[in-house]
Amino acid sequence: MTQQPYGADPPSLRKSLGVVDSVAIAASSTAATTSIGIGLGVTAGVVGLRLPAIMLLAFLPILGIAGAYSRLNRVEPNAGNGYVWVGRSLTPWLGFLVGWVNIVATVAFLAYTTAVTGSAMLQLAGEAGLHRVAGLVLDPGSTAQTTAVGIVVLVAVTLTAVTGVRTAARLQSGLLVFEYVVLLGFCGYGIVTGPHPFRLSWFDPFAIPSASALAQGLLLSVFCYWGFEAAFTVNEEVRDPRDASRAGLITLVTMLGLFLLGSVAFQRVLSEKELAGHGAQGLAFFGDRLASQPLAALPLVALMFSAVASLQAGVIPTARGMFAMSRDRTLGPVWSKVNARYGTPATGTLLIGALATVVAALALVIPRLADMIMATVNAVGIVVALSYALTALAAAARFRGLLREDWRQGVRAVVLPSLSAAALLTLGGYLAWSFYTSTDHFEVSADNGWFLLLTPALMIASGFLAAAWAKWVRKSPYFRTGHGTDADAPQLLATSN
Repeated sequence: MTQQPYGADPPSLRKSLGVVDSVAIAASSTAATTSIGIGLGVTAGVVGLRLPAIMLLAFLPILGIAGAYSRLNRVEPNAGNGYVWVGRSLTPWLGFLVGWVNIVATVAFLAYTTAVTGSAMLQLAGEAGLHRVAGLVLDPGSTAQTTAVGIVVLVAVTLTAVTGVRTAARLQSGLLVFEYVVLLGFCGYGIVTGPHPFRLSWFDPFAIPSASALAQGLLLSVFCYWGFEAAFTVNEEVRDPRDASRAGLITLVTMLGLFLLGSVAFQRVLSEKELAGHGAQGLAFFGDRLASQPLAALPLVALMFSAVASLQAGVIPTARGMFAMSRDRTLGPVWSKVNARYGTPATGTLLIGALATVVAALALVIPRLADMIMATVNAVGIVVALSYALTALAAAARFRGLLREDWRQGVRAVVLPSLSAAALLTLGGYLAWSFYTSTDHFEVSADNGWFLLLTPALMIASGFLAAAWAKWVRKSPYFRTGHGTDADAPQLLATSN
């Protein structure tokens, strides 16, 4: 390992990626197959048969966020992206918070995906006729069993990520090709042959039962889109920073198409009760409805590949975000150690895998996998909405001079990100309030509003405590220099138009 002392030129990562590699990493991080196979059922439990409507509606603010990421990335490529951009354009405290919540949200996501991976593998074992091992009945709905199996996979993909993003991207590309072929084939077949008639009302957001259902459905959908920005966390390792911007936008539009295809196919094949009632086993149930074995197992194999890919894709951007924070001394020096052989933050990557393993073990307090998934997705949805909103506001602040120079560019660079940020902050705040008022007691349950609110609240509060430690104990220069802004330099956009 190599690490330069603080005050010297900061360590850098090896440039080896092109746009296709960046798309592979971002698409794997977004994990369309996992989102369709599990996220659609969770969301249907909230919004009913309005999945296409909620996916389209959630895409609008996310598109504004993507535009903000793209513009900021073109003027300042940095592995820390939102952490750096928000710190310079708004305040270092909020910048650190963005970096921190992205880290803790991804660690929570890795713990959740670990269990999902284990569940897919146990379901596959059941399809192959293996229902018992050493007297233990295999249960794909058990958090304990699925976590134990998933941790083995997490260790393996973490070791692969250590060898470099190029190696990881090649693995991701192979997994993605298989996933998308299976997903497109089964969803296309389901749309053509499904027994339930197609209805335009599926695209009507006004038919969603309540305002709280709309807010929760939107944040669950934001969670499904979450991950496109992984393309920007490896932007110091791409040969051209514009490749990261292209990769992020390509990934986002691709996800929209896949989510619409999947939601229509699921609603053509499954009833509302079936869609909402199968949770982590929804994709397997969908496959069984359309084909007999062994073909029916293909969607389950695709789900397993997607979960494995998203585990690896989750480890990679998190390690790079912490690498960027360590260079600024907001985190310890261990996170900025670069492996001399692979040119990657190998130690940080291994530590991220270890942290995710610990959190996955802590999730065992929620015995049912479906409840653990609901609790994790709600918590991550709220903090991701906060992170996206702050990054969009940073773009609006940084490029506000364009409103005077070129109103058309100003609308795209300032107004649209501001509207997207306002929408996400409103949704997150409303959902948090609905959780708070939904009960009068606390219990560890996915049905308890106070529990659902406590998790994101702790994620955010811990960020301010960590920021205080970085400022006054580590004496990080980030809290002195992060106030800088290029808001009055619209010419920076000359190369990004």
